[in-house]
Amino acid sequence: MTVQQQQAMDQTVLVYEDDPGSPPGAVPVRHPVPQLETQPFPTAIAQPAPQPDSAGPGTAAFRYWVAADALSSASRMWGPLVPSGTQWVPSVGRVLTAHLDEGVDLNAFYTRRSLEFFHQTVAGVEVFSAQSPEIVRHELGHAVLDALRPQLFHAAMHEGDGLHEAFGDISALLTALQMESLRITVLTETQGNLELSSRVSRMAEQLGWAIRQLKPDRVDPDCLRNMSNTFFYRDPVGLPPLGPANTLTSEPHSFSRVFSGAFLKIVAGIFRQQAAQDQAGLAKAAEIAGRLLVDAVVAAPVVSAYYAQVAGHMIAADQRRFGGVHGQSLRSAFIRHGILSLEAATSITAAEVARRGAGIAEATPGGSDDQGLTTVTIQGMAYGVKGPLTLSAPGEVRRFGIAGSAPAGGSLRPTDPEQVATSYLEDLLRRGRVAVPEEHRSDTAVVDDNPSRLKTHEITRSETTEGLTLVRRCFD
Repeated sequence: MTVQQQQAMDQTVLVYEDDPGSPPGAVPVRHPVPQLETQPFPTAIAQPAPQPDSAGPGTAAFRYWVAADALSSASRMWGPLVPSGTQWVPSVGRVLTAHLDEGVDLNAFYTRRSLEFFHQTVAGVEVFSAQSPEIVRHELGHAVLDALRPQLFHAAMHEGDGLHEAFGDISALLTALQMESLRITVLTETQGNLELSSRVSRMAEQLGWAIRQLKPDRVDPDCLRNMSNTFFYRDPVGLPPLGPANTLTSEPHSFSRVFSGAFLKIVAGIFRQQAAQDQAGLAKAAEIAGRLLVDAVVAAPVVSAYYAQVAGHMIAADQRRFGGVHGQSLRSAFIRHGILSLEAATSITAAEVARRGAGIAEATPGGSDDQGLTTVTIQGMAYGVKGPLTLSAPGEVRRFGIAGSAPAGGSLRPTDPEQVATSYLEDLLRRGRVAVPEEHRSDTAVVDDNPSRLKTHEITRSETTEGLTLVRRCFD
């Protein structure tokens, strides 16, 4: 180790360990200078690094080190959990770069080229999304899931988007639980019952506060989203595209809460099984839950009832890795949130996993964007678009014959992939999230041209088929 490297390790910076919270904000703490070249997920920040001792709250230097610490800690958390050889998708390059202030907005994006963060002044408070470790770790979570399952990026399916948003919140949760100080805090706050609302279950309190000043019903009363919730699965094809925060909709951030709520209960259940009911036991529970999730998203086929397949593959991963000792915690969480019906949860036996074990073992991360997807062509004129329009629908074969719970009991029948894709497109259009160039619009186009409304998707000329296609721009 060089003298310069040793000096860098000896230096510290002021950072927030989790979200700055609602005004007046959190108290910063000192961490070692973060190392962004963390393998297999190296990151960088577009702005030059300031001096470590120059950063105080309210300064650009402080925001830099908060973001750098969050990027580094999330990369360190995910690295040991993903399969060997995992790397960013090719369009990102070797290093994922973060841009800490790209303009005025209450948002943050993953664009498959970079992470982008914004700022806005609300009620006299300047809110920077990159100043929230939870938001930074959430956005990096999108990039990690994209590296594991790039097929989900362009897939026209609500549950793929919902899983992406849940994975982002899980990224923030698991990274927070790597810190002993936060583990001690949350155990004290919940008295050991991790299913309860806590400092780590509440996501993006400050951004949630800012949005609540402008749109009071769009976020939770004390944060942006809370993983401590009781939202019960519904087929998103039958849900409204938008609604207040206390209802479940097909909008990805809303629908994500079904899966993230179940995941928090999984961490809580695995923690209850630990011999040591202390911060070390909580660290172990978080690591086990994260490892099972990674195994599942790599192996689960891309299908319309995607949540159920990921859930089933988490149960299967537990049977392969740990002999099924966490099965009760997994089944209970997924049943309580309706992701698995009772009959589905009990059908994933050790014998069934062994019978399908070869296919699961062959699953590898990455792949091409269209792997596991099928092309669905619809008449674009029905949506104000000239010519035929192709969508990438979920097209793999289910490994386990399982599904979510019907409200009256029993299992839901998975929706046809073509209906999943067309419903997905309609919801995007109804939320005003699709950019359609003038040359592709018919006389009856229903495009929302409000410049303040983020367009997560666009309709463009297809490179592989005749006509047009729907592609994603970003996850926000």
